[in-house]
Amino acid sequence: MILALYEKTAHELQELLHNKEVKAVEIFDSIIERIGQVEPKVHSYITLAEEQARAAAQKVDDKLAKGEKLPPLAGIPVAIKDNISTGGIRTTCASKILENYIPPYDAAVIEQFKANQLIIIGKTNLDEFAMGSSTENSGLFITRNPWDLEAVPGGSSGGSAAAVRADETILAVGSDTGGSIRQPASYCGIVGLKPTYGRVSRYGLVAFASSLDQIGPLTKDVTDCALFLQAIAKYDPRDSTSVDFPVPDYLQEMKKGVKGLKIGLAQEYLGEGISEPVKKVIFEAAKVFQSLGAEVVDVSLPYTEYALSTYYIIAPAEASSNLARYDGVRYGYRTGERVPDSVALFMKTRKEGFGPEVKRRIMVGTYALSSGYYDAYYLKAQKVRTLIREDFNKAFQSCDLILTPTAPSPAFKIGSKTKDPLEMYQEDICTLACNMAGIPGISIPGGFAQGMPVGIQLLGPAFKEETLLRAAYGFEQATEFHKERPTAVNS
Repeated sequence: MILALYEKTAHELQELLHNKEVKAVEIFDSIIERIGQVEPKVHSYITLAEEQARAAAQKVDDKLAKGEKLPPLAGIPVAIKDNISTGGIRTTCASKILENYIPPYDAAVIEQFKANQLIIIGKTNLDEFAMGSSTENSGLFITRNPWDLEAVPGGSSGGSAAAVRADETILAVGSDTGGSIRQPASYCGIVGLKPTYGRVSRYGLVAFASSLDQIGPLTKDVTDCALFLQAIAKYDPRDSTSVDFPVPDYLQEMKKGVKGLKIGLAQEYLGEGISEPVKKVIFEAAKVFQSLGAEVVDVSLPYTEYALSTYYIIAPAEASSNLARYDGVRYGYRTGERVPDSVALFMKTRKEGFGPEVKRRIMVGTYALSSGYYDAYYLKAQKVRTLIREDFNKAFQSCDLILTPTAPSPAFKIGSKTKDPLEMYQEDICTLACNMAGIPGISIPGGFAQGMPVGIQLLGPAFKEETLLRAAYGFEQATEFHKERPTAVNS
């Protein structure tokens, strides 16, 4: 079967461009045609940047015609999660309060995309201000899962994940505060990687929880993920949390094979709350790793049970501080009602501009930081966070990586969990601890349950993304899950 250009991976298209068998403008046209076909069903994009994208693709073709040597991902379309600043292109965070905001500058990762001559297709939908696990909290519209249009794509990077799986882009970028890259990657059957905190610059990422947020790739396979990470992993002095640490050649490291790796299985990630079909996928994945020459060992992460409650103190506390800047004065939405003073302006603007989940988290966070409760909640949560990090440090003394589910279940139906926020928060139980420890994690297609994709998650020590990619690539080459295509979006 001959694949359409929009169905191909970045590395396949890279080879076609290099051999002059296809033009960047032809790839772009293929993606735009595909968006026209399926976007009315999926609703991945908030804003398309067709004019700028076509001009950028034509520039790549002009340079290739002159015989210029270009970066590996030149000419490849990429979709941007709409909480990443794009100069001259609307950046909404899927919120009414920023619905018409056009940033005056590019985020660091956007600068990297332009330097590497990727083609920015547009901005993708998300849970408002990245607060959610299903993209149902978008203040604009709901994105649907390409495998089942009545199911969620995951969140908060649901628009990016759905766009990749529906072939509405070749690559996409997301942000991950508590699983927002990995969980939608699992639900949509693609690859999603959260780098080590500090590996990729957060400059220009609209802040949710500054000590947890990290930008990362969503791709069709592990090779694309390695190429993408290579393009964005860079020290940036404008981000005070960026770490000046050597960046290896991910593509070369990825191909070293799984043999000799020790992979840990933690019972804390296979207990109550994890569905039986997902557990089955994990145990089958462990067998695949063993067949490839890896050793599977038991490890313990006892403080994992406190990860959910700890996260939902720390993240809302940081959100309440970060979102105080939306006051109806400096930029963004302002209430149209006449008000007597600045306090009334502030309150009315925020009441009208923020959605229910954002308001909920601001209130929880403000309470946790308030006088008399700071020590009891926020300070205690930070101490538990340290214990969670120490858990991982101890575990990595006896293994190279840890294998877990990415999510406790396959994608659920739209509307089935919106009435119970606590039930929705449970969808993040496998991914939160990774953010609190600041370590890297990757989700890759690991199997299917009830006809829906199930991701497996690999967690590694800080700045060991190459080991994650090595194990992920080995598993991918031994299985066919990443090659499966959804039928719902194509019917």
